[in-house]
Amino acid sequence: MAQPPPPQTTPVTAVIPREAWEGCSVLLDINDGDRLAFFRLTPGATVKIGDRSCSLQPLLGRPFGSLFRVGPDGLLPCSAAAAAAPSQDDRPRDGGRPQDETRDNRSLVDNNTAQTLSSEDIEAMKREGASGDAIVEALIANSSTFGNKTVFSQEKYKLKKQKKYAPKVLLRRPSTRSICETYFKKYPARIGFMRVDTLSLLLSMANVGAYSDVLAVDMVGGLVVGAVAERLGGTGYVCSTYLGSAPSSIDIIRMYNLDSEMTSRIFQAPLSDLCSLKSSGNAPGSVQGDAVEPSGVPDESLQSSLEKPSDTEVSDGNAQSTTAQPIVIGAPEPATDEHLNQGDIPIDIEAPEPADEHLNQGGISMPDCKGSNGNSIAPKAPRAGKAPSPERMKYWGEHGFSSLIVAAPGHEVESVVADLLPLLSYSAPFAIYHQYLQPLATCMHSLQVSKMAIGLQITEPWLREYQVLPSRSHPHMQMNAFGGYILSGIRVHKPDPSGARVQEKSSGATESMLVSL
Repeated sequence: MAQPPPPQTTPVTAVIPREAWEGCSVLLDINDGDRLAFFRLTPGATVKIGDRSCSLQPLLGRPFGSLFRVGPDGLLPCSAAAAAAPSQDDRPRDGGRPQDETRDNRSLVDNNTAQTLSSEDIEAMKREGASGDAIVEALIANSSTFGNKTVFSQEKYKLKKQKKYAPKVLLRRPSTRSICETYFKKYPARIGFMRVDTLSLLLSMANVGAYSDVLAVDMVGGLVVGAVAERLGGTGYVCSTYLGSAPSSIDIIRMYNLDSEMTSRIFQAPLSDLCSLKSSGNAPGSVQGDAVEPSGVPDESLQSSLEKPSDTEVSDGNAQSTTAQPIVIGAPEPATDEHLNQGDIPIDIEAPEPADEHLNQGGISMPDCKGSNGNSIAPKAPRAGKAPSPERMKYWGEHGFSSLIVAAPGHEVESVVADLLPLLSYSAPFAIYHQYLQPLATCMHSLQVSKMAIGLQITEPWLREYQVLPSRSHPHMQMNAFGGYILSGIRVHKPDPSGARVQEKSSGATESMLVSL
């Protein structure tokens, strides 16, 4: 009798928690993007907003996207009615009838005499326990020029006072987009000046999807590896290779809150070990006995490229210049309240965990994730970047990787890609990011000459945000004009020159025989 087919097993998909739990990493958006900071929810974690230090315990069990306000006792969740209430921009004025705006600001003089409420009066209201919204209303009531301003000017004045006296804190889940935007705004040099649209285009051009085996060269702190792992969702594998003997830092991965299944599929292997598969004849399209040594960068140059500080200044969307700082390899000094007040983004390091640590103090190996009801959401995730097993290496040697992503702005792209492309399977796409155009143009010419790839193209991403508000929707006046370049293509089988000559000779002999006949 025929054996019945084995039962089909449904793959377990990764579940993204919707609520913050103790030990997870969160992104706090203070005053609508004025300050962004990563924190880890521990019993002693605090955030300093203005001159007040607030505990982060009220964030536990709250869904991501919740809005909080600063009250007398710390962070207080905004009521659902207040959070869902339409803003001044969305409310119809005068019952929805068109408003004839005849006022303007030409007669207003900024001589600091329009406000009759003094700073002593404001401090007295704070001591009496007045809320921030009450202080804002008192400032509006005591302003002699508020009524003469235009409607738009009144809204801007009110928003400015709310940010000062009634700050709001938005609880955001660290994702690929939020992490990339935060680093690009504060420390763009640490992620190679990679914009969020460039990162998304990089993943799409490399065809990163479920059950893919992705080979990545991540020299931007682990942003690319974390984005690939998040998109894989617990299916497929990602191998982060590095030049030399010292692995590159991928500490940004620990901000993603990946579970154990997703973290266990992230590997790190030196380029020399992967190239040994090709030299032993196990890689796809390799010739037995043709040993190829990786043209990697020596260890000293690798360390110097990581530790070399950058003094380049860039501008974010608000035209504020930020001086880029080098990647911290060792354990720096613990962050102080002054650093927190300046909105510095904590960076993952290797150090013992103190009692009151933020994300920038101590390692971020996720503890047991528990929800508001005490049930475990995800087990303790292992450290990402372990060495692949011999079976996995053998599989990659026989079948090759399904896609390749290179983000190594500080290294020579042409030599690195020449070692990496033979590790891919045939018809596998690849995408290479670089901050400048010339290295990619040189690499593209080399690939065209060697006939190792087809469909080569260099893409320059372009992004511009729009303001969408009633009666004043328009593109932002200021934007970031540079997002790097991406070289993409498809790996193909390189023709053998000796085989081509043999085929040419045989065809010539056949033609001569036909002529003689």
